[in-house]
Amino acid sequence: MKSATADLRPFKAATAGWLLAQTFWVGGLWLLRFVLLPALQQIGLAPLLVQSVADALSPLLVGFAGVCALLQGVVLVAERGVSSLWRDLRGQLLLTVLAFVLSYLSVSRMAPDAQRWLLFNYLVLALCGVLLVLQPVPGRDGRN
Repeated sequence: MKSATADLRPFKAATAGWLLAQTFWVGGLWLLRFVLLPALQQIGLAPLLVQSVADALSPLLVGFAGVCALLQGVVLVAERGVSSLWRDLRGQLLLTVLAFVLSYLSVSRMAPDAQRWLLFNYLVLALCGVLLVLQPVPGRDGRN
């Protein structure tokens, strides 16, 4: 009689890298905007101090999200091929993330007063991250 675990593919380093990168960048984006900054406001820090924390940490997290999305893109290409970047929903989400990371970082340097656009970019990144979390991990989705 076969064991149920004997049929599973071995847990690969690429799969672990995908999950780790996804946890860090998606979790970091959501943690900053929806947990840390509201908590700082709730404890009574001055609004300018909270804004300066957001202004300092947001570009760092967005840049980190871009690096992690690149890593995830490499994992996806290694598992499914280059065409998966535009044919697979995971690849499309990663390309969207990279485009919005570039947009966020360039706008924050050229027009730092465009706060609504920067917030929109940040929220799109967070939403794409959640949609990516809902997708199967490459290498564990049952396709060869």
